[in-house]
Parts: sequence; structure tokens; C-alpha cells
Amino acid sequence: MERKLGYWADNFIQRQRTAREAMGLIRPGQRVFIGASSGEPQHLVRALSEDLERLTDLEIVRLMAYESTPLSLIANKSRDEALNIRFFYAGSAKPRGLARNKRFITPLHLSAVPRLFKSRRLPVHVALIQVSPPDDFGWMSLGVSVDITLAAAQSADIVIAQVNSHMPRTLGRSFVHVNDVDVIVEHDEELLTIGATADSQQANIIAKHIARLVDDGSTIQIGLGTTPQAVMLALSGKNDLGIHTQFLTDEVMHLVARGVITNRRKGVNEGKIIASTAIGSKSLYEFMHDNPGIELYPSDYVNNPAVIAQHNKMVSMNVAMTIDLSGQVAADALPSNLFSGLTGMLDFVRGAAQAENGKSILMLPSTNRNGKRSRIVTVLADTAVVIPRSDVSYVVTEYGAVNLFGKSLQERAVALISIAHPDFRDQLFHEAKNAGLLSRDRSLAESLQGIYPVQLEETVEINGQELVIRPATPVDTRRIQEHFYALDGKDVVSRFFYEKTRFNLEEIEGVSQIDYVNDLTLLALVGDPGFRRVVGIGEFLFDPAKNLAEVAFSISKEFQGKGIGKILIRKLGAAARDNGIAGFIAYTSHKNESMIKLFNSLPFTIKTFFDGEMLMLSCRFDEPRGIG
Repeated sequence: MERKLGYWADNFIQRQRTAREAMGLIRPGQRVFIGASSGEPQHLVRALSEDLERLTDLEIVRLMAYESTPLSLIANKSRDEALNIRFFYAGSAKPRGLARNKRFITPLHLSAVPRLFKSRRLPVHVALIQVSPPDDFGWMSLGVSVDITLAAAQSADIVIAQVNSHMPRTLGRSFVHVNDVDVIVEHDEELLTIGATADSQQANIIAKHIARLVDDGSTIQIGLGTTPQAVMLALSGKNDLGIHTQFLTDEVMHLVARGVITNRRKGVNEGKIIASTAIGSKSLYEFMHDNPGIELYPSDYVNNPAVIAQHNKMVSMNVAMTIDLSGQVAADALPSNLFSGLTGMLDFVRGAAQAENGKSILMLPSTNRNGKRSRIVTVLADTAVVIPRSDVSYVVTEYGAVNLFGKSLQERAVALISIAHPDFRDQLFHEAKNAGLLSRDRSLAESLQGIYPVQLEETVEINGQELVIRPATPVDTRRIQEHFYALDGKDVVSRFFYEKTRFNLEEIEGVSQIDYVNDLTLLALVGDPGFRRVVGIGEFLFDPAKNLAEVAFSISKEFQGKGIGKILIRKLGAAARDNGIAGFIAYTSHKNESMIKLFNSLPFTIKTFFDGEMLMLSCRFDEPRGIG
């Protein structure tokens, strides 16, 4: 359709039509793009649905969404072979609401969709978009939905715009000019909104795990749904967070109000929240209107992994549906994330992984809603892999967080079993052995059935270096082995009472594979997450005959005398008391002054016994120092 240039205000008036008149420009067999998610031009879509009998062989192009909107009027007619709905979506479409339209799915990264339109490899004949009223210069904002809508508007043969005064005027690369639009349909109506998602105990626990992985000054991307909502609430104690994300939500608005999000340390677009779409409440849309701290850009910028990777401490957080023991991930749109962001998930996973000090985090409840099916499975079968195993780093359930980056298949299997729901760990362990992911002679360790005591985690600073104190997990076997091999000869004798030169894996598994109640090992680690080095070990083993737990320690040479042992014994003591253990006992050489001094640092009455070779130290937690 030829557009006559002239004074934009005159064009605005001359190009006004009713929605029914605008639909008359659409011809059978054409490809029609419809603006996505909360930017859906509902009035135009209703008019189109009323004219479908005339428009045979029409192809509707849109992002996949799992929602109930006017667009569903069209989707419900997709059984008719005369109507083709092309979804850009990377999920498996296993949910019933999506499965019946599976044949229309076009798997594509969101960052690539604008190029598909602009190159005319997928020509858009008509674009139905929704915009704000024009400003004094004739520019209309796409408001809450720039994503792939801008590219569709720039490349379509005919652009039909619903002008809605409820659409916020957002800044950034979000504008189309009146002169570049063929038809104006003025119609005011409330934008599509979503309310707060239901609270979930699983989500709240997952959020607490993730909050410890997000540093002050990080730039974050987060998807939609119950778990992301909980995560945003858990981040309320952070400082100077930045936002570079596909979806802008109410939770982001709340964190801005609390001063948590400042965007001052992003490294790119500092001082600005960057997104491509917004979905939330009416208050969110009002917050966005003419807000100079918010800019919306198309998906080929926001979802570009190269752009994402430029940010400081970029952290991507997305919800997975299922993960198998090798790390392959499936994801789908669910009722809790009404407008699916799956198409852009891998863009952010890869961008965050490439960023300096970046982290890619996938979160999933350990079971489905009724608790009868594990979301961690042995092998993904009959479902689409959204994130390949080679791209997966952090995985978080309510039972803990693991980092799969750089891990072997066996290490991945052990790690994922350790954060699966306890009811399914035994089954997963034996299926992993049968699948060849674990060695045949490996036994089911107690730690794979125990509940990881996250409350024992602590981060401390020693001589300007960050130390993480946490319980050992089954994936720590190799790093514990490396710690023992790196010990000074004298320290080996102090720990094992003889000149030990071999530390085989079977023996080390006894240190890392524990039940966290009667048998507990705490590690002191330094270095990058997932690749930290053990520099200190404190452990206790319960003796039911004495109702005491035997303790032992080893500290790397360069960290001795820095108080690590005192931190470990203090935390071990607190855990033992919580588990009903009466006290501690230790066996050491009478020449081991460090161990004697460490044991005597406990605030209890210390008893000693020397048999001529070995010194025994003991204390009871109900006998504070000074009481006989």
C-alpha cells in the first residue's frame, strides 16, 4: 500500500478507519502479524476474528502464548486447515493447551526473528499493532511490546495501528511514525494484564538459594512465573542491581521503589532498565509512561547474546520444566508464566555465560504440582530440548543449587540426584547406573538421601579473600581428594596419624557422602563458584555408644592461623547440638598444639586423657566452661 508523505497530522486524520474497514484491506492467503503479549491489539483481533470466513488460507504470525485473550478466538479456529497460525516458540508444547497447535510451531531464537522479517525471508503482508497516541512530532510508541513487533511494523506491506490512550509512551527504540502507518484505528481499552501468581513454598525456598548466587551490582534477567516472582522478592536485600531482560514485571517496579535496582553498575546502558516487553498490572504500565529510566528495544538487541555478555555480573534466571541427569533441559509455557518467554531463554543463557563473572541459573521445583513426578529425570524422552547440556551451568531446586559447568556426566548425575526430591533419589541413582552414567560399583550414599542443611552456609572474608563455608556434597569428592594430596607432610600425619601417601576415591567418598545429621563435613572453599578449591575441612562422626561425635580437621598450609578452624568447629558444634548430640571428642597427638588449642576454644569444660601415645579431648554441650 503506497503511503503519501505530508504533514503527519493530516495523514493521521486521513488514514483513520474503523476496525471493520481496516480488516477489509486484508486478502485471503496473506500473512498477518499480530502484536504479542500485553501489546496485543485486542480490538483489531476481535474484528479480524469476525471476518475469518472471508479470509481463507490466512497465516497468522505471533509469539506462542498460553493465555486467554481475544487472540484465542483465532487460535480456536486453527483446527481448520484453511487457517495457519505460525508460532515462534522453542518449547516442547507438551501442555494440553499448546499440544493441539504443535504443527504450527516455528522453533527460533527470539533474537533472530526481527532478521527473519526484515530480510523478507518470511514476508509480512499485514501487521496489526497497538501504539500510544502520537506526540507533537508524529511519533507513536509501541509501549509495552517492542520485541518483534517493531521489525514487523518496519517490514510489513500494510501496517494497521490501533491507537490506544491506555498504551504508555515508552522510550528507547520503541517508536513508529504516523507517516509509516497505513491505517489508524482509534480505540481505547485497557491493556492485557496479569495478576500476582500464587505463592509457593517451593518457589520461596528456591528463591533463597538463588539470592545467595546474586552479588550486589549484578545485572539480572528473569523470566515469568511463580518462582521468578519469589526470586525478585528474595533480592530485596541486594544493592545496585541492574536490569537487562526480555520481560519487565511488577516485581522490577517494586525493587526500583525500594532502591534495590539502580542500574548504576551495569557497564552498558547504565542508569537504564532495558527490556523488550512488559507484562503486569495497570500500575506497571503507568510506572513506565514517559519514564526516562526505562527503555524498550527490539529483541535483536535485548536478546542478542553479544549484547547480554557486555554487562557486569550478568545473571540470567529462567524456569525449566524438566532436566535429565546429563543436563538437557526442557521448558514449556505453563499457567504460571502466562506469556511464554521460552523463545528467548537460550539467548540469555548463552549471553550470561559469556559475560565476565556472569551466571546462568535454571530453577525448577523438584516435583510436579502433586508431588507424584520428579522434574529431574534420567533421560529426556519424547520432549524438545530447549537448552542443550553443554549450555547448562547452575541448576536450583528447593533442595539446593549445583553448578554443572565443566562437570563430567557422572559428576552431573550425582549433583542433580543430590537436589532431586528425596522420594525419587533412590530410583534416579539406580537408573543412572543402568544408563552408564555412574560406575556399577558405586553405592547409594547417605548424602544423596539426606536434606542439605543450607542454614550452615556462610561467606566470610579473610585477609581480603572471600571464603565460602558450607556442608560437603557428593560432587565435592574430587576437590576433597585434591586438598588431601596438597597437604604438608606434617599436616597429613596430624590428620591421619601416619605418613599417608594415597587418598583413594573410595575413602574420600566417606568424607563427602554424609547424612548431615550423624555424619557431617564442612568445607572452607576459595575461588570461583563451581571451581572452588578446598582449603579447610571440619567433620564430625557420631558415636551412639557414647552419644558423642568425633571431630577432625585439616587446613591448607597457606590458610593456617587465620581462624578457619574456629569457624568450622563453631558451626559443627551448633549443628551437633541441633541434632541432639551430647558433645565432642577428638583424638590427636599430644604435640599437635593447633588441634589442642582449637578444641580448647570451645566454651565448654574440656576433659583430657593421655594414654602415652594418643591424647583424647572431650566436652559435653551441657557443661559450660567453669562448671565441673
